[in-house]
Amino acid sequence: MTHPSVALLGSRGIPARYGGYETLLEELAPRLVARGFRVTVYGRTHAVRRRVRRYRGAEIVLLPCLRGKHLDTPSHTLLSLLDARARGFAAALVVNSANALFLPLLTGSGVPVALNVDGIEKRRAKWGRLGRAVYALSERLACTLPDALVTDAEVIHDHYLARYGAPSTVIAYGVAPRPLPPTRLLPRLGLASRGYFLYVSRFEPENNPHRVAEAYGRVGGEMPLVMVGGAPYAGRFIRSFTEGADPRILFPGPIYGPGYRELLSHARAYVQATEVGGTHPALVEAMGYGNCVLAHDTPEHREVAGECARYFRVTAPGELAAALEWARQRPEEARALGALAAARAADRFSWERVADRYAALLGALARGGRYNTGLVGATAATDA
Repeated sequence: MTHPSVALLGSRGIPARYGGYETLLEELAPRLVARGFRVTVYGRTHAVRRRVRRYRGAEIVLLPCLRGKHLDTPSHTLLSLLDARARGFAAALVVNSANALFLPLLTGSGVPVALNVDGIEKRRAKWGRLGRAVYALSERLACTLPDALVTDAEVIHDHYLARYGAPSTVIAYGVAPRPLPPTRLLPRLGLASRGYFLYVSRFEPENNPHRVAEAYGRVGGEMPLVMVGGAPYAGRFIRSFTEGADPRILFPGPIYGPGYRELLSHARAYVQATEVGGTHPALVEAMGYGNCVLAHDTPEHREVAGECARYFRVTAPGELAAALEWARQRPEEARALGALAAARAADRFSWERVADRYAALLGALARGGRYNTGLVGATAATDA
């Protein structure tokens, strides 16, 4: 039976070239297609190759936006929702809580909408007073304007329930490991299999790349630290920790696709230093690929990794340095911890189950409007 047409909006677009929302939609879109949905993914002209019109069965619609830290997302979402309204989709999934303000453009025309809010954006250090105020308002609107609220971690679910009395459907990110041999990127970077530390994140203050670089400076030996990432509109911050950095640190920039998979397949240990957010895709992926995970001690990270990670406080550089030194000097113990992480990821995080949950949600919305969170349940992240 063919399902209705659905729109996926609010990200920079696919194939993924930026972060978590893009990763989610890149993995979700083809799986929804495989389940019978007709899927359209909206993207930004500056973020996706213009010649891409279809991707793994999904239609790609590229629209412009006003470039700028505060204008990029809202201007593109506004155009996307206007276009989606004209097309008359049966249901839509919108990502990013900042987009809540625009949802009446679709819901007012009879298109039911699910909103994925990810983490608690108002806590991100990159936003000034205006940005935090906008996200605080968006957080409130997210509780009333969409037909379904989606959170990706129990911690975020509990926040919305306790603060606003708003129930949500918890659907975590997934992982589908596809290891690659160390034959292309690693030789180009001068890396040996299991002979480097890996950090992957947007280079923004709350992700603490500067603190990771500082802590690594206390680690002995010659094992390099590969810091993968970047961030638009953060040039001054990035220069603050890359210029004059420890020569053992490599900054190859953002890496996606096969190169990223190759790095995940052969790291000695992976560092997760984020402070804000729910289920971080990079953490789930690192676990799925069997990395020894060194994670900043937050409820969100413990929810994902459980006892299959070594934790540190990011504000205590000596703790991260000690964890890195442990992984450097005890490779077999690090490998054993990575094996436990891989088993946990295989048991709890699967893109196929994630897609099943989104298919159930979008199908229910298309058939009847507002969505009963009980159909998926608040414990989706932990039993996925």
